[in-house]
Amino acid sequence: MSKVTIGDVAREAGVALGTVSNALNHPEKVRAETLAAVNEAIRKLGYAPNQSARLLAGGTNPTFGLVVPQLNHGLSLQIASGASVEANRQGYGLLIATANDDADTEERYMRYFAGTQVSGVLVQQASTRPSATGRVPIVHLETVSDAAGYYVASDARAQGALIAGHLAALGIRRLAVIGAAATDRLAQRLVGIERTMELHPEIELVVMNEGTADLAAEGFELGRRLAELPAGERPDAVCGLTDVLAVGAIAGITQAGRSVPDDIAVAGCDGNPLAWGGNIPLTTCAPIGYEIGRRGIHFLLAQIEAAKTPAGRAELATENHQELVRPFMLTRASTVGASTLQATDAISLNLGTYL
Repeated sequence: MSKVTIGDVAREAGVALGTVSNALNHPEKVRAETLAAVNEAIRKLGYAPNQSARLLAGGTNPTFGLVVPQLNHGLSLQIASGASVEANRQGYGLLIATANDDADTEERYMRYFAGTQVSGVLVQQASTRPSATGRVPIVHLETVSDAAGYYVASDARAQGALIAGHLAALGIRRLAVIGAAATDRLAQRLVGIERTMELHPEIELVVMNEGTADLAAEGFELGRRLAELPAGERPDAVCGLTDVLAVGAIAGITQAGRSVPDDIAVAGCDGNPLAWGGNIPLTTCAPIGYEIGRRGIHFLLAQIEAAKTPAGRAELATENHQELVRPFMLTRASTVGASTLQATDAISLNLGTYL
């Protein structure tokens, strides 16, 4: 079968070659009915533009790349959604690559995207290794830095502070924090919890520094262990630095014969919908991943615009642009009981949509 050419599309649609070119590259310049005819011809014939030839001829690739560590966390999925919607709104496509939490794989994808001359790259880094894409604009997601460049991150310290404030308002007397603060994000959540608890000296804070972030089984063991402590030592609230640990803790506490939240309230701290299984919905503090992805696209566009002038190019090499996205509370049955679940979920959903 011979390869379908742009000329075949033009003949099928009954338009000139230049019209097909505009339909592919500048659809805003083509009348709606003509654009519909060209798109129908493309679908019918199965035409695929030769992007390599286009780039060799000096064209641009109206596509952004996104590299995420994994797609097993709700935040990464939300980031991808926000970035995809905003990229399309601005006339760009989005290609997504998963690094499997491996720095070398991440670096290969960054080089690949640079080699295909994408218009820019978003990276939710799996490591602290500097990411280089040559002259391709880059935005670091979920990274806080004072270095020159563009960074968008959730406010991890605010996540911890909001959860701690919520638990303090319940009148608790002893709070146990589970999870090893093995990354900067987890450490910042812990700082938010500790600083908030300094305002509540009546509450005893126990930081266990145990539990791998993505292992519910370790949360289960920690929850069971805490629930089996004598009444004078047992916490009346547990906060997991991740939702995975918190959901595991709920299972461990109930396995030990204690009630959640009547005996021990439980909260998570990172808004991961993929961890929200179980019979007791989890209170958590969610970063707005959609907004992180959306703002990341805006930062790429800002770099593209700045690169058009000498002053802008100089600014790109020296200035720091950091944005923190505030989280929001999702108050659920694991801290307030099932009787208020429906009302609080509705409030949280509306707030999340508004933000």
